[in-house]
Amino acid sequence: MKQLIQNLITKKAKKLIARHKPLVIAVTGSVGKTSVRNAIATILSAKFRVGNTIKNYNNEFGVPLSILGATSPGKSVFGWLKILFMKPRDVPQVFVLEYGIDHPGDMTHLCDIASPKISVLTRISPVHAEFFASIPALAEEKAILLTRTASDGLCLLNADDPLVIGTSGHAAAQVVTYGFSESAQVRASNYELTTRDDFSFEPGETFSTVKVDVTTPDHDEMKLELVNILGKANVSVFLPAIAIAKHLGLTHDEILSKISKVKLEPGRMNPIPGIKGSLILDASYNAAPASMVAALDVLIGFSPVESARRIAVLGHMAELGPVSESEHRLLGMRAAEAGVDLLVTIGELSVHTQRGAIDAGLSELQTQHFSDSTNAGRWLDSQIKKGDIILVKGSQSARMERVVKDLMAEPLRAKDLLVRQEENWR
Repeated sequence: MKQLIQNLITKKAKKLIARHKPLVIAVTGSVGKTSVRNAIATILSAKFRVGNTIKNYNNEFGVPLSILGATSPGKSVFGWLKILFMKPRDVPQVFVLEYGIDHPGDMTHLCDIASPKISVLTRISPVHAEFFASIPALAEEKAILLTRTASDGLCLLNADDPLVIGTSGHAAAQVVTYGFSESAQVRASNYELTTRDDFSFEPGETFSTVKVDVTTPDHDEMKLELVNILGKANVSVFLPAIAIAKHLGLTHDEILSKISKVKLEPGRMNPIPGIKGSLILDASYNAAPASMVAALDVLIGFSPVESARRIAVLGHMAELGPVSESEHRLLGMRAAEAGVDLLVTIGELSVHTQRGAIDAGLSELQTQHFSDSTNAGRWLDSQIKKGDIILVKGSQSARMERVVKDLMAEPLRAKDLLVRQEENWR
């Protein structure tokens, strides 16, 4: 029955694409897909009617549902029948679709549903790698998106990731690179983070401002000022969106008018006021080695005053296959090298993170390990002090949002601010 339903909704979605021929923009990568496609959709809305991926619908069921503009009815047969027989939607001019893969062949299947005119490859990291023989094999699977991009289209590649740049030979279309690298064609530079001088973080305040300059191939220079958006990885979210907008004819002013409207989804490095005047860097949605390192870079960008500390609360990383132990260990070494004041690890696999940090020079007294996020949150509740900066990040299965909820100053706002607050998760 499941396969039958999948085949039927796929057929309906393909028929809609074939009939109306909207511009399809596809985003893939190991990390950052959702933030990038949201930025693209928001900025392009200045000129076009845009359809965006619904929730995290990025697989063989989710992509057709996003195209049809329908949400999953779960196990309801009548709900699926309703989708199959519903009237055609008002088709957008542009679809911005997120393509996620778990197994070899997944990318080909998604491109068969909707081949893009424009594609974006964000970063490649060994997340969802357990069904691939190697990381290069994972990169090859993602690169199929580039081969399926229309030859008169555009492929956007992250210049800061050597694995991504290594896929450029697969592209049939024009390639445009983006990032902080000097070689990037859409380049960000002069990154500057400003935080509150008093390091007391209360609800309703501006916690941080990032200023950055962006230069495009046509020598257009944009000065971005991003409020409460943290880290170079989150700045990079805007770069392919700017490149695509300019490719599609949006003006400088149209692009800038939408920059401030781009909002990151919960759990994607969002600053949240914590108890006792602390600040939580909520990156609890998911984790991969590359995004973990990027999150640590954000944490060490803060310079707490007096006795305040930089605290890294790191859950395990899932679906890493044979590199799991080594990647967790490397993460711990990176945390020690970064100079975190306290490392809290959660989950069986993250024991390797703790050991890696200790072997790299972090004192055992500066580490704590817990089997689950609930106990970790309760312990941290008694440890937090004014001005502490607390990074919380881990894979979905680590349920790191529970830590954030324990530590946030306004836990009654959890439903609005945190991931996985729906009834089925709680």
